[in-house]
Amino acid sequence: MKRPQKPADGAPPSAQLILTLRTQGVTDPSVLSAVERTPRDLFTPDLFKARSWEDSALPIACGQTISQPYIVGLMTQALTLEPRARVLEIGTGSGYQTAVLARLSRLVYTVERYRTLLREAEARFETLQLTNVITKFGDGFLGWAEQAPFDRILVTAAAPDEPKGLLAQLKPSGVLVAPVGKGPVQKLCRYAGDGSGHFNMEVLCEVRFVPLLEGVAREP
Repeated sequence: MKRPQKPADGAPPSAQLILTLRTQGVTDPSVLSAVERTPRDLFTPDLFKARSWEDSALPIACGQTISQPYIVGLMTQALTLEPRARVLEIGTGSGYQTAVLARLSRLVYTVERYRTLLREAEARFETLQLTNVITKFGDGFLGWAEQAPFDRILVTAAAPDEPKGLLAQLKPSGVLVAPVGKGPVQKLCRYAGDGSGHFNMEVLCEVRFVPLLEGVAREP
């Protein structure tokens, strides 16, 4: 049996993470490179800094989470991004997934319902000099109709059922990836357009995401 590769002594913690993602099926070199070049510790609360490069979800402010790197890699890979793509992200959160998308796309439009999270994410984008990210404080259920249609859409919260409103903002040949389901465990779904307005749905795996809520959040 072939033994799994190990990073060289003294290698950065990102190297072990990339090897882990490869063994789990995230094999697209451009996606792995984007994950490796995105400093996850910048997006992790101080309390969890020591766990920044673990392949696990971690709590952030407003009762939300920074997604497990494997899920970030899997969802990004499923989008089959192209360098000229215009991407809509629903749920900015910490901004980690956004930053990965920004390294692979021309423009990323991201919508967040928590103003606190959005402000913190914007500061991180500035630190990383990600000038191709456009942010909006608003209702993710509504998408961003003024900027539609999009080449790709990624949803980082669980839609209760098929996100028809967001699919309407996708190009006929576009791709949308979203967790779908009302329970604690949802199905990660990939909707791929055939160019005629019909979207073929494929279930990738089971996932656990916070629910996609309507409206904007009230904060103290």
